[in-house]
Amino acid sequence: MRKRTLYVWGVAILCFVVLMIVTPAIPQSQEYHNFADQREFFGIPNTLNVISNFPFLVIGVIGLVLCFYKNYFKFSLQGELWGWTCFFIGVAAVGVGSSYYHLDPNDARLVWDRLPMTIAFTSIMAIFIIERIDEQKGTISIIPLLLAGVVSILYWRFFDDLRPYAVVQFVPCIVIPLMAILLPPMYTHSTYWLWAAAFYLLAKVEEAEDKVIYKWTHHIVSGHTLKHLCAAMVPVFLTLMLAKRTTETNRISLLKTWKVSWTKVNENGTRVESGEYVYTSVQSEDSH
Repeated sequence: MRKRTLYVWGVAILCFVVLMIVTPAIPQSQEYHNFADQREFFGIPNTLNVISNFPFLVIGVIGLVLCFYKNYFKFSLQGELWGWTCFFIGVAAVGVGSSYYHLDPNDARLVWDRLPMTIAFTSIMAIFIIERIDEQKGTISIIPLLLAGVVSILYWRFFDDLRPYAVVQFVPCIVIPLMAILLPPMYTHSTYWLWAAAFYLLAKVEEAEDKVIYKWTHHIVSGHTLKHLCAAMVPVFLTLMLAKRTTETNRISLLKTWKVSWTKVNENGTRVESGEYVYTSVQSEDSH
């Protein structure tokens, strides 16, 4: 098992090195800081882009408190507590860091926007390893994954290359939904992971269409503001999941559950069709 773990890490590092060799550097475009909605209200620059980060702070603090309040989330593993604590710290810090950045958007301030996000992303990866693969491996991976996130930010800041940060941000976006679907869960309410992933995907679309959405809404709200609100729904769904879930007695992956449900639907459909055929046949015979 230990050899397999080392092999997986070795393959991952090798893929990353190859990626860095064969792909060109991705510098930070200064156009990124030119957001559609730059209105000022109550003396706050870029007001809506600033205050729309407030939900991150609220849900981050609530989640952090509930992690330690009488074991409200009913964690069964120590590694879970550490992982979710890091996650909610990252979420709360996004509320502060992103607000700070949007007051005066530039590369120096962008560091404090992205750094908390990497803490949240990497914490979630560790949590999934703990819950779906192995508790010990997942717990041990918390620190290395957090460090990988921090290094990706420092690499971008000092070398103006976003490739490591892109890996840290987008790999979890792909891996986490796949793991949620394919690997048997330790707890119930696994579909909340997929809702969280869907809202994050919607947030990225809104971010990309910042100016278009601002135009569509007749300058009422921009895509970037909506992006903040949709992205804040991710920790909301995950907090609800933690509050509602219980230990899964029958550990079956979502994919297998969906297959079983689909099979039952097909069987019921076949039975209904057969029943209708028999009923029609009887009616036909009676008429004769």
